[in-house]
Amino acid sequence: MNDSARDEGRLRLGRDVRTISGLTLISRVTGLVRDLVTVRIFGDGVVGSAFAAAFAIPNMFRRLFGEGALSAAFIPEYATLTQDDPKRADAFCSLTIGLVAVLTTVLTVLVEIGLGLILVFMTPEPERNYSIALVMFLLPYMPLVCVAAMLAGMLQVHGRFAPGAAMPMILNACMIAVSLPFFMMSDADARQWGWIIGVSVLVSGGLQVVWSLVALRGVVNWTRAVEHASEPARRMLKKLGPVLLGLGTLQLNALIDTLIAMWPNWIGPTIGGRPYPLDAASNSILFFTQRLYQFPLGVFGIAVATAIFPSLSRAASEPKRFLEMLQHGVRLSLFIALPATVGLILVRSDLIAVLYSGPGGGFSKSGVDRSSAVLLGYGVGVWAYSLNQLWTRAYYARGDTKTPMQIAVGMVGLNLLLNVVLVFATPLREAGLAWSTAIAAIVQCAVLWLVLRRQHINLFDRSTRRGIGRSVVLTLMMAGAVSGVGLALPAAEHWSGSVVRLGALTVTGAAVFALGSMLWRIEELGWFFRRTRGAE
Repeated sequence: MNDSARDEGRLRLGRDVRTISGLTLISRVTGLVRDLVTVRIFGDGVVGSAFAAAFAIPNMFRRLFGEGALSAAFIPEYATLTQDDPKRADAFCSLTIGLVAVLTTVLTVLVEIGLGLILVFMTPEPERNYSIALVMFLLPYMPLVCVAAMLAGMLQVHGRFAPGAAMPMILNACMIAVSLPFFMMSDADARQWGWIIGVSVLVSGGLQVVWSLVALRGVVNWTRAVEHASEPARRMLKKLGPVLLGLGTLQLNALIDTLIAMWPNWIGPTIGGRPYPLDAASNSILFFTQRLYQFPLGVFGIAVATAIFPSLSRAASEPKRFLEMLQHGVRLSLFIALPATVGLILVRSDLIAVLYSGPGGGFSKSGVDRSSAVLLGYGVGVWAYSLNQLWTRAYYARGDTKTPMQIAVGMVGLNLLLNVVLVFATPLREAGLAWSTAIAAIVQCAVLWLVLRRQHINLFDRSTRRGIGRSVVLTLMMAGAVSGVGLALPAAEHWSGSVVRLGALTVTGAAVFALGSMLWRIEELGWFFRRTRGAE
């Protein structure tokens, strides 16, 4: 690859990341607004934990099937077919969407039956019954959002990243719209509003499907003649099991966290005759705190992996080009993820106090302190979550689904072991779940890299090491400046004081990192902001 083509590839990656990150940033900001509203409706108690579980379960399936495993198994096949045989590509995507719709609907029905039997045969208990009924009510969101996410994956192959990145805004807008009247009513009940907000979630699922279909007009020719797409479909399904485990580790670990945190709500306050270390508020605290570490991960980490995956799939047969693209992705991921990791840790207490407490209610003082401890645990792994997304897709682009699966199985086991140790044998409580997730992600990151290295993929050549080193130095400079300002400012005694501290710390960190990047002429900054030749 000549220098001109290499630069063009870097800039194209930067452009695609910029598009996805920009729209994802908007969607995450509206998501934060949504969380600001809903946390003040549900708080950090029983109702908040119930809604968090009901909302998290269908979204876990969306990440596993729509945005994760099935999409990762689908995109390499679809990207190849769009180049070699467009008509077969149309049949393949038509067949895939049909399979997703049918399978997720069947899965939803089976889970609904299972939960219904629990309600019928278990001893009635108001809190548990409310939580399980809410889960059943929101489960139909799963097939809708999985289909929408798969449609977004098709758009990515055609270089259209904007519609998929914008889809969460539909969900956020629907939830915010029905939540606001709660604050205008003197007798509004949070339990009842859980059902109302649930309706808005289901409506948003249908709207996301329609939005995606409209965006695909003129790009895909849907067809019922799918017989000649059976071979690529079989290859995709053969990859699906390994990919499901390989790319879904973070989601599976999050589901395990939810199940552990919901024990007091679904089973009771004891286990084996001994007090359970978590309480009815734990899942609410865990859910809303997860949203904060997922903010930089979704805006930047997953954006890089999403933008680069179709191109990696096309370059899989060209080792040199494949390696260069992957190295660019690693540098860009760490350029963004390292300051995000450190920044999130440094501002965590003020961030939670500003967003989830103060005017209008929300977390109690105890809830803020517990949430801050959880965010510290999750925050240390943001850089690893980002690299895992990228490196796992690199394996899949080369047709290797077995290696990430084997590593992921080990990581799920490690996470479960750490959960037991850190939750039940330490005073960390729900923060132990966060630390387990982060430690497992860091170990997974290291193992994925070591295996790539054994496969003679030298990710860290001199240029890449130099680029990462500069990002590390800039992050340390930022950390020093933010810590200094934090020590100089008085501790916040009220919500307004937390607002001032958060603003000062955030502006300081962003200014130091941005200025340092410009003065040092960091290449990654140019990849991200410069346009490709001929780009609009």
